[in-house]
Amino acid sequence: MSRAVLEGRVAVVTGAARGVGELLARKLSARGVRIALVGLEPDRLKQVSERLHAESAHWHADVTDHEAMTRVAAQVEERFGRVDIVVANAGVATGGPFAESDPESWRRVIEVNLIGSAVTGRVFLPALVRSRGYLLQIASLAAITPAPMMTAYCASKSGVEAYAHSLRAEVGHQGVRVGVAYLSWTDTDMVRGADQHDVMRELRQRLPWPANKTYPLGPAVDRIVAGIERRAAHVYGQWWLRGMQGVRGWLPGLIGTVGPREMRRFADRLAGVRTGLVGAGGAADEQHRAASATHRD
Repeated sequence: MSRAVLEGRVAVVTGAARGVGELLARKLSARGVRIALVGLEPDRLKQVSERLHAESAHWHADVTDHEAMTRVAAQVEERFGRVDIVVANAGVATGGPFAESDPESWRRVIEVNLIGSAVTGRVFLPALVRSRGYLLQIASLAAITPAPMMTAYCASKSGVEAYAHSLRAEVGHQGVRVGVAYLSWTDTDMVRGADQHDVMRELRQRLPWPANKTYPLGPAVDRIVAGIERRAAHVYGQWWLRGMQGVRGWLPGLIGTVGPREMRRFADRLAGVRTGLVGAGGAADEQHRAASATHRD
């Protein structure tokens, strides 16, 4: 796709209330793309929608809820007449030693990041087949290399990478392109939330350069937009991530530069502490689940 072709197209962005999703919606809208925002924070989604340049609408939905997302997909196509681009961006994170982790928070990371992405792809795929459109799955450096204290997040992002690569081969003959976007630590509520934990912040600073830095959001999203314009199979939010692909088989050893003694010290500092989902998005997800449980009761 050239930039001119994007004008008038319809894009669905999940996790659109803040961070990558919000800025991506704004930048696509500035190129004339009509935007369907999906997320768990209706007030923020409304605010984002009102600031967009092109036509937009928003839907409050949990990406792990297949019935709710099926309704969203039908309503988006009814509202806009088509769907050309779907960005599966919704995600949450938690950190800390696996043995000490809260089982519900750990499971929720897998549900939102992996199952939610698959639900998003499943419900919008018929519309993408009709438009010969493009699905972009937001992954992470965590899909390329594991990191200690991040078992749930690394497992979920490795999973969505594999899912998207598999799906690409299945739907290519139908004219649908599937891409995977990789981002390192990017300045979002999720990363800032993780950095509020001293141990997680110190552990990340011990990672090898350039994986130990936090990168600005704007340039990363610009790269994602360029990838959408190209209908790219791989999109890299930071330039150096492309080079990581060729050496990913050696990367688990590089991450091991945090030695056993230091890891034991980090684990001791977190002993007995169960960390929940981090960042504003994590808080919104926990509030949504609490409200849903109260409604069921």
